[in-house]
Amino acid sequence: MRRYGPALLLVLVGAAILRISAFSALYLRYVQAGLRPYLIVSGAALVLLGIAMAVVRHAADDAHDDDGDPHEHGHAHHGPRVAWLLTLPALALLLFPPPALGSYSAEREAAQRAAQGVGVFPALPAGDPVELGVGEFSSRAIYDSGRSLKGRTVRMTGFVTHGDDGTWYVTRLLVSCCAADASTSKAEIRGADALPADTWVTVTGTWHPEGKLGTDAAWPPVLDATSVERVAQPADPYEKR
Repeated sequence: MRRYGPALLLVLVGAAILRISAFSALYLRYVQAGLRPYLIVSGAALVLLGIAMAVVRHAADDAHDDDGDPHEHGHAHHGPRVAWLLTLPALALLLFPPPALGSYSAEREAAQRAAQGVGVFPALPAGDPVELGVGEFSSRAIYDSGRSLKGRTVRMTGFVTHGDDGTWYVTRLLVSCCAADASTSKAEIRGADALPADTWVTVTGTWHPEGKLGTDAAWPPVLDATSVERVAQPADPYEKR
């Protein structure tokens, strides 16, 4: 049975990829939505390759048995039993896909600001509150010389992270391609009690200017909250960078 190990491993990995991409939205925890077709094709290819390997292996065994040479049969080489342990990570991914990145990942990363200089940003849409991503709010608060946030009520959704001094933040992870390149954007929330870390919330409030534009003193931006509402984690937990 050990000779079928590589084929089984391919099937398990392919099935895990298909589970998170073709049959659910779990893939959004790892990659951007546009990569879904590639995941589905890759998963299907791995499953088919594993099945093909098993069929070829079985046919070779039948042919070998028909030869009737007990000497050759007795010297058949098999992989070590420990090789079966390689199936465990694939089986775990199939049965227990890991959660999206959260507060632990955000707190491990040093404050990262957008790689851009101070300048004028496009005007915000009319009407309050205006829906903004945490990343866009941060960029406008730190770099927008036109002060487009001034006097506006904004609404943002993200998960809660805590500071060392009792402060708390609405936080979002930004990705370009996949979770491996995620960076953190956050806004300090004032005027509302902190919720537990990793709680998803929608916060409404007004920008509280602090520090000189484009400097460390302006980071992280501050929002004076008028309301904080618990919400479910969105299907796509990341913002596009």
